[in-house]
Formats: sequence, structure tokens, C-alpha cells
Amino acid sequence: MGSSKAARGTRRVTVIRRGAGDDRPVDDTVLVEGPLEILVDAVSVATTMRTPGDDELLALGFSICEGLIPEGCEPVVEIVGTEGDGARVLVTTGNLFPQQVGRLGLVSSSCGVCGTADLPGLIASVPSVAPTVSFDSATLIAVAGSARSLQELFTLTGGSHAAAAFDVNGKIVALAEDVGRHNAVDKVLGRLYRDGRLPAGDLGLFVSGRASFEMVQKACVGGFAAVVSVSAPSSAAVEAASRAGLRLLGFARGDQATEYVAGERPS
Repeated sequence: MGSSKAARGTRRVTVIRRGAGDDRPVDDTVLVEGPLEILVDAVSVATTMRTPGDDELLALGFSICEGLIPEGCEPVVEIVGTEGDGARVLVTTGNLFPQQVGRLGLVSSSCGVCGTADLPGLIASVPSVAPTVSFDSATLIAVAGSARSLQELFTLTGGSHAAAAFDVNGKIVALAEDVGRHNAVDKVLGRLYRDGRLPAGDLGLFVSGRASFEMVQKACVGGFAAVVSVSAPSSAAVEAASRAGLRLLGFARGDQATEYVAGERPS
């Protein structure tokens, strides 16, 4: 398959290619989807359906977004099960983890916040951002193409989502792919946290697919200056971004995009 990421994240299957009167069996590549259980200080906080690879970063990013890592804590993250189907990752905070967990159970690969009640309360709880740079619109629009050129799993399978952090010049500094959009963002957040780059007031966040409320919520927790999506935002995403001062663009394709929230300018 080439890289270790492709080997872990894809699987070869035999399919029947049909059409034009020429049905024939061929080998194809599909994206792997399997469960990952996340534990914080031995407490099981979630099981998410994800694509194997960067499981530690995914668990770290998820824990950050859920408020499970107290400020000033230096968590230790380790895989305690096989990195593959049925993997488990333990995040250790030194028993600083707040035991009141808002969401337990299965998190699907399509929606990480599904099942959470009180959307107005969720929107009000999204933290404000404090950008330290101003992005040129052309840079924000162009990042979709830059990210696409680095999406190895999508090239192989056509089935993965991507998230990427990029700087004011449009250079991508972290990229992740996964069957779930929210998982890809968590992996990027985990990487930036490990690199000491959070809050990310000097970075933008690219997401494939639509810009849902959860994408905006995660971007604000990470402190990003802007979010760029290749598809449409939801009404909750627009409202949350507006409240938080987060710049939000959708339909970034080719040399065009739609700006839904102008965001705050650096002071």
C-alpha cells in the first residue's frame, strides 16, 4: 500500500465492477472503520468508530474538546489495547480528571455530538477565540486544494474525511484523515497540543464535508482564527461562529468560497 498509514487505514477487498455489459471481479481498496475506546484515568468516557492510525492523538484531541484535561495538566497517552479493531487508549491526568462526564457511550463516525441535549446551551458555551493573525481571503480559499493533494487515504478509497491546520501563508502544519469528520479534527488538535501550538490563534482549520456545529465548537476550543469547509455550514455552526468571533467560510472550491462569518480581527 505504500505508507504505514495506508496499511493501517485501508483494506483490500474483491468487488464486482458492473456496467456496460462487462461485469467482472476486481480488487478494490476500502477505508477501515473500527471501534476505539477512550479511557481517562481508567474511566471509559467514549467509544468512537474511527479509522486506525493516530489513535493516541485522537484520544488526546477528544479529551481536550470534552474538557476532560484540566488546565496545566500534562497528560500521558498510551495505547493499552491493539491498535486496530477494538483498540483502547488510556489518557492519564494524575487523577485530575473531572468525573462529571457529559457524554458516555458510542460516538458514531458521522456525528460526535449527536444525542447531546440543549443546543442553545451548547452554542452559548462555545468559547470565544482570540486570533493573532489576519488571513487573506485567497489563502483561505486555496487551502482546500492544498489539503486535497495530501489526502492519501481519500486518494486510495474515496471514503475518508480530512482536517488540516494551516498557517497565515497557507502552509499545512498538521493533517489527519478518518472515516469521521470529528475524529479527523480531534487528531489534528491532538497533534497541535503535543507540538505546543494550542491555542491556535495563528492558525486556520480546514475541514472536508460540511461545517457542522461540532466542527466550529472544536475549532473554538482549539482557539483557531478561522474555519474553512468545502461544503455548507449548518445554522448552529454559523450562530456559534458568530458568537465566538470565529471566521467561517464554506463551499471553498476552486478559486471561490462563501464567507458566512467575518470573525474578529487581531487586536
